[in-house]
Amino acid sequence: MSSSLPASIPPGRLRLTVQDYLELPDDGRRYELLDGEIVTTPAAVPRHQRIVGRLYRALVSQLDGRAGGETLIAPIDVVLDTGTVVQPDVLWIARERLSIIGEKCIEGPPDLVVEVLSPSTRRRDVLTKSTLYARFGVRMYWIADPDLDRLERYRLEDDTYVHLGTEQAPNAVEPAELPGLRLDLAHVFG
Repeated sequence: MSSSLPASIPPGRLRLTVQDYLELPDDGRRYELLDGEIVTTPAAVPRHQRIVGRLYRALVSQLDGRAGGETLIAPIDVVLDTGTVVQPDVLWIARERLSIIGEKCIEGPPDLVVEVLSPSTRRRDVLTKSTLYARFGVRMYWIADPDLDRLERYRLEDDTYVHLGTEQAPNAVEPAELPGLRLDLAHVFG
């Protein structure tokens, strides 16, 4: 009796690639490829999107023109390697690194990534994605927590994020790592 199964099955899970990711259907879902595994994220709630929009506008108005660089907002693919494509809520790329902005995606680590937590992404953003961002060299990682009206800021040192500060609304934050930027957290989380 002949079998259609292969003589052996490779051990471990199947690791997908950027090419597999690019072949996903355009079905309105938000996909990411995290270390070879496809994950989906449900649509964000209005408050999440308001916070994302306010952070984006603050970075564009205060940082892009003064420091150069470019701020972008999800959904946008950021390809970190052949098995990792993320879609941060907000990202900023410094002027001297604008060449990583390709025709269809960002091809390398942004200088700043901001993730706005939601119940469905909290664990992934805090644990999985922060580890990936550090591994691939994202210099600054910020986590905005709508449940606590709080912004946590981290800077990459070697291959680990060092906590720079946690600020909470209604306070404002003027990050030393981005001189000239002032975020009114009462407005951001308002």
